[in-house]
Amino acid sequence: MGFITTEDLKTLLHPYYIVNIILSISFLTCKLIPPVCEIVFAGDCLFEMRETEILFFLLMIVMIRARKTGSLNVVSYLTNAFVYCKVANTVLWFFFYKPYGLLYLFLFLLQGFLLPQPTYSGPQKILYFRDGKSFREDISREKKTTWLIEFYAAWNPACVNFAPIFAELSEKYHLDNFKFGKVDVGRFPEIAADFNISDSPFSKQLPTLVLFKEGSPEMYRPLVDNNGKLAKFIFNKENVVTTFDLNNLHMEHKKILAEKEKNRKASNNANPKHPKSE
Repeated sequence: MGFITTEDLKTLLHPYYIVNIILSISFLTCKLIPPVCEIVFAGDCLFEMRETEILFFLLMIVMIRARKTGSLNVVSYLTNAFVYCKVANTVLWFFFYKPYGLLYLFLFLLQGFLLPQPTYSGPQKILYFRDGKSFREDISREKKTTWLIEFYAAWNPACVNFAPIFAELSEKYHLDNFKFGKVDVGRFPEIAADFNISDSPFSKQLPTLVLFKEGSPEMYRPLVDNNGKLAKFIFNKENVVTTFDLNNLHMEHKKILAEKEKNRKASNNANPKHPKSE
C-alpha cells in the first residue's frame, strides 16, 4: 500500500468513507478510549481472549484480501477492508451485548442503503451500452474499430475502484477507430453469459476487460482456465497498458487514421470541385 496522496485525502473526505471508517473501528475505539469505555462497557476496558482472536483474524483476512485484489493505494485498501471490518464489529458487539449488536447491524444496513460507495464522475471517453442489441450491433458493425470493453457491476467495489483508471485510459488512448466501452452485467446478465462472465455477488471475474478486434473477442483479463480456475490479474493502469499493449495499439490505429486522411485529401485533389460558372 502506497503513501496517502492529496487526491486520496480528498476522496476520503466523502461521507461514505468517513461513516465506514467510524463503523469499522467502532468497537476498538470504544474499548480504547477510557471515558467512552466507562459508559459503553461499564469500565470493562480489557480485551477478552475471544475479542482478541476475532480482531487478529480480521487483520489476517484484510491483509490477504488486499494482496489478492492488488490494493495499491489507501482508498482501494480501505474499500476492500470495510465489509470485513463491519462484519467483525457486528460479531463483537453481539458477543458483548445483543441490543448493541442489533443497533450496529441496523446502522450497518442503513449505511449500505443510504450511503453507497461513490462512483467516478470525471472526464472520460467511454460508451456505455444500454442494451444487448446495441452492444452486439456496434461491435459487429464497426469491423475496422478495435474496442476495449469493461464488463462491470455498479455494486462491486473492485469495479468502482477501477472506474477512474479505465476513464483515464479512455481519455489518453481513445481514437475514432480505437474505442472504449462498458457493459453493466447487473443490468444485462445475458451479455455477460455470452462471454462466460459470472455476474453473481460472489463473482471474482469483475471487472473483466475484453479486447475486440474485427468484431471478435481477442483477449480477456482475468483469464479462466479449462478447469474454471481464475488467474490473478491486478487492475492497475500499468498492468492494463502493458497487457493489452495500449501504446502500440494506439500508435497503429493513429497511423491508420492518418493514412485514411491522406488518401482522402489525395482523392479530393485528384477530383477538385469546380465552381459553377456565372
